[in-house]
Amino acid sequence: MAPSTPDISMPRIAATKRTTIYRDMVLIAAAFFALIPLLAMHRVTDFMIFCIFVMSFDLLYGYMGRLSFGQMLYLGTGVYVSTLFSLHFNPNPILSLMAGVAGGAIVAGILGLIVVGLDGASFALANLAFNQVGFFLVGSAFQRVTHGEDGISAGVEPWGFLDFANESVAFGFVLLCLLFTFFMLRILTTSPYGILIRSIKENESRVKFLGYNTFFYKWLTFVLAGAFAALAGTLYTLYIGFVSPVFIHPLNNVEVIFAALIGGAGNLFGALIGGVLFMTMKDSLSSYIPQWEWILGILLLVIVFWLRGGVTGLIKILYGKAKMAKGAAKEVEKG
Repeated sequence: MAPSTPDISMPRIAATKRTTIYRDMVLIAAAFFALIPLLAMHRVTDFMIFCIFVMSFDLLYGYMGRLSFGQMLYLGTGVYVSTLFSLHFNPNPILSLMAGVAGGAIVAGILGLIVVGLDGASFALANLAFNQVGFFLVGSAFQRVTHGEDGISAGVEPWGFLDFANESVAFGFVLLCLLFTFFMLRILTTSPYGILIRSIKENESRVKFLGYNTFFYKWLTFVLAGAFAALAGTLYTLYIGFVSPVFIHPLNNVEVIFAALIGGAGNLFGALIGGVLFMTMKDSLSSYIPQWEWILGILLLVIVFWLRGGVTGLIKILYGKAKMAKGAAKEVEKG
């Protein structure tokens, strides 16, 4: 019997995938550096934090197919937990960040046990209800601790070179967090876990029939989405240094939903493009048009009826047509 040769295809595939991810991360970093001459550095930093938030929502909506009107709850949890931790426990920025992310994950884990069994409108509205409860607790019930509508300043202090009052340091740290989020979500969504949650989106009954515990995987995805949303919230705490109930207001869920739809749901690049485009439109339109939101309404109708894949979907269509045209031209030359 001939000796069996080791299968080296899988390591090669894994190495190729990692190389592709690293290349994409370099491109993303270069794109945000390229925005600095066009926008102020502090504004690009705001864009990146929002893009992290959009990616967290896209994991839940774009990949698993669950629309939530309550993602702001977990961003707000990260904001307030990290702020209160820095004031009452330790001003270290890294510890405050870890506390905020852990707080968001814990809240998502508890509420996820209730909501992930729901579907469709029930899931969306249950999340909105919990978001409204969180907004009430922060703004009224726990006003002595959170200072309600007056807001509260964070107690984060510089730690070594991590001084978030320095724009360059804040930009670099937020960029690293953005790349870390992209890397982790890219690994997750291209793994067997990612295939499973996309399968749940397409046909959950069939996934159950194959023997998978879909409740657990939906709950795990919900917790991960909450944790990454909380990461965006903690970055607001570290960078802005002042928080108020606006960071947990239920109406602000509209922004992250719009951004995901504009860029193209179910695509991390779509989340990044949508986040940047939404923030750009918000800045430019609000400067000239007082009631600028109606333009977003028209844009949403265009996306729903004619451009369901968003900007990334349009790019794929144009690329496919260009490729077909090039192939047809080659066939004509051969003929």
